[in-house]
Amino acid sequence: MTAAQADLAQPTANSTEMTGEPMLDVPEVADGAHLWRIARDSGTLDLNSSYSYLLWCRDFAATSVVARGADGLPVAFVTGYVRPDAPDTLLVWQVAVDAAHRGRGLAGRLLDTLSDRVAATHGIRRLETTVTPDNTASDRLFTSFAERRGALLSREVLFAGEQFPGPDGGHEPEVLYAIEPLTAPAAS
Repeated sequence: MTAAQADLAQPTANSTEMTGEPMLDVPEVADGAHLWRIARDSGTLDLNSSYSYLLWCRDFAATSVVARGADGLPVAFVTGYVRPDAPDTLLVWQVAVDAAHRGRGLAGRLLDTLSDRVAATHGIRRLETTVTPDNTASDRLFTSFAERRGALLSREVLFAGEQFPGPDGGHEPEVLYAIEPLTAPAAS
């Protein structure tokens, strides 16, 4: 068990046993199939191969987080990685919450937990993600995250729709959200 797993696995006020809320944890390879299912069922995420979710849980577990339900299985996740050419930047790849757990602020808790952990272990100062223009839930999530952190949020098209392969242009544009500087969330 890594130090990050040990820190997250300790019973806390966030644990399922104490509050009924999902416990936040570091993903394991066995979680890959569950992450794939949650992504598939989201109806909004680009679904990657099941193989990629298994690899993600192996190779990028330290920069990702899952929420576990009472049965110990993932009910939500945030996957990310530290950009090789920008080691102070965490790129958030995907955020997904199972339908039964939506509307409770779980995605925000996952994002806060992950960014705090990766800032402590990797010294990140910037968070990036991409959001399609029609994804209002993700826009709200990352706008709210920036506000909680007192950070600046900039947006610019990273990949235009016509850059994606496919018979019809393939894809909505992916807008890069850059949030910096990262700080701890402001006290409420």
